[in-house]
Amino acid sequence: MIRERTLKIVLLVVGLLFLIGVYGLIGRVPPADQMLGSVYATLGVFLLLAARNPSANRSLIAFAAWSSLVHGAVMAVQAIYNTIPHSHLLLAVLPLFVIGVALVMLSPGKAPLLRPEPGAETPTHIGRRAS
Repeated sequence: MIRERTLKIVLLVVGLLFLIGVYGLIGRVPPADQMLGSVYATLGVFLLLAARNPSANRSLIAFAAWSSLVHGAVMAVQAIYNTIPHSHLLLAVLPLFVIGVALVMLSPGKAPLLRPEPGAETPTHIGRRAS
């Protein structure tokens, strides 16, 4: 129960952060940043919606987690090779890793499979035509 409540809070916070980040893209920024910002804003909206029922949105949560980790890893390599400023390690890479790890750790598990009890009648008519 605590884990699910924490996940809902994390989904709301991350969703809002992704939406708020769009405001930084208004004005003179490279088109690539604007495009990536639109993807993150859209993801933010869906994370806010997923906070209502995280178990039903496992794939979305996994995508948000792993895409954040991969994005952070790519930016870390770029900072190491001086393709982007080293300040991005603290300002972008660290938050992306924190988001990714938090979502991976809190993501809901698979729903248990319901198996029929021994001796219970199972439907045999599924997929067969009536005679």
